[in-house]
Amino acid sequence: MDYLIVGLQACVVIGAIVMGVRTGGLGLGLWGVVGTVILVFGFQLPPGSIPVDAFFIIIAVITASSAMQAAGGIDYLVSIASKIIQANPKRLTYVAPLVAFVFTVLSGTSNIFLALIPVIYETSYRNGQRPERALAASTVTSGLGITASPVSAAMAAYIVLMEGTGYGLPQILLITIPAAIVACIATSFVQQRLGKSLLDDEEFLRRVEAGTVEVPAALEAEYAARTGSGRVASGSTPPTVVADKGRRAESRGAKPVIIEHPVPKGGMTAAMIFVSGTMLIVLFGLFPGLRPAFPDEEGTVAAIGMTTIIEMVMFTVALAIILARRVKPARVVEQPLLRAGFTAAVALFGIAWMADTFIAANQETIIQPLGELIKTNPVWLAVALFIVCGLTTSQSATTNTLIPIALAAGLAPGVVTALWPSLIGVWLFPANGSQIASVETDLTGTTKLTQVPIWHSFTIPMLVSWVAVVIAGLLIQLVVPA
Repeated sequence: MDYLIVGLQACVVIGAIVMGVRTGGLGLGLWGVVGTVILVFGFQLPPGSIPVDAFFIIIAVITASSAMQAAGGIDYLVSIASKIIQANPKRLTYVAPLVAFVFTVLSGTSNIFLALIPVIYETSYRNGQRPERALAASTVTSGLGITASPVSAAMAAYIVLMEGTGYGLPQILLITIPAAIVACIATSFVQQRLGKSLLDDEEFLRRVEAGTVEVPAALEAEYAARTGSGRVASGSTPPTVVADKGRRAESRGAKPVIIEHPVPKGGMTAAMIFVSGTMLIVLFGLFPGLRPAFPDEEGTVAAIGMTTIIEMVMFTVALAIILARRVKPARVVEQPLLRAGFTAAVALFGIAWMADTFIAANQETIIQPLGELIKTNPVWLAVALFIVCGLTTSQSATTNTLIPIALAAGLAPGVVTALWPSLIGVWLFPANGSQIASVETDLTGTTKLTQVPIWHSFTIPMLVSWVAVVIAGLLIQLVVPA
């Protein structure tokens, strides 16, 4: 009977997640709360712990990010990334993924990658390269930046869960950053060797003949030699995509130009304030002695936790940007990043609350056996993180759902941290803005989806990144002191 009841409770949890995914946006968090209501009132389970700390870390970070966006700081970061990418066209498949990763780490959100998609596409296309290689690899590696950023929503959730394990922000970053870099390189190496060249790709040639895309100047001579014609396409000259302030425009017959991202006055200042705040958080994490110390309830003097530090620093950064750039607070509230961040916070709140309610009430019945399975074979944690993140598309909610099980099982915090980047499974289904935008931007048709939901241009780089980051993390954690 106990197992039947637990099974029904599990159905409530899974059902709430499924309905949340179908509803989208705030729906994931709201359905999580409804699931909690059913567990509490229907099954008489005591309410779990509300993830207050993680919720407010996200709010603090996203407020600072939105202030930076309102002041033009995001535009400044994008302009730098754009210059780096366009300056290295021959090594694009290696450079673009690393740039996408680094700038996600600095900003704490992979949303910054959306602005880089037209740049990566144009740079690869007009240099005669297969756009899918750089686009798919960069999309995937931008996700690696989430578990390597001190100011991401997922990191906010993870730091709170790791309190008391001996693993703080420095130890986490010492594992996730180098492991992610290894994964970026491995992904680029494999991706560079996938797919046909443009002039051998049937879909691209079909589009050329249909006049929907032109042969880039770098391949005109080879195309003419193959076809015995000086024409690059039948019919009128097809459109070439160019970027202007993040929008796509069409220019018939125009020569490709360097894509520039205008930066509002003061954008650099806003970005530097935000990055300085991020570095300050890392500094406080590396050197606990810099944090004020106070006696706790038992009289033991201890430095204040990183949760408090992150909230203090990020809210201060938000105000500093507002004052330095004279940004109206109303503009901060209107920024897309704030809306996206609030959605992530609500999703974390609802799903994490429901998961903790279920987990805390079923320690002996199901959680302990599951924990033993994970402890005996930790790879199951990586698989669970990968699949659940793919289903929910929420790294923070997945973190709060599964990491407590691994820690309760006694799995070493270093091993848990090494497996945590399995959240790269967020790209399992083509349900993310970056994936859709990459496919829509690539007019050559090389970056694509298929009728099989889990098989698309991002599948192989995702799997390579997953295997590489986990293996590298497990090796690195062996030498990271607790």
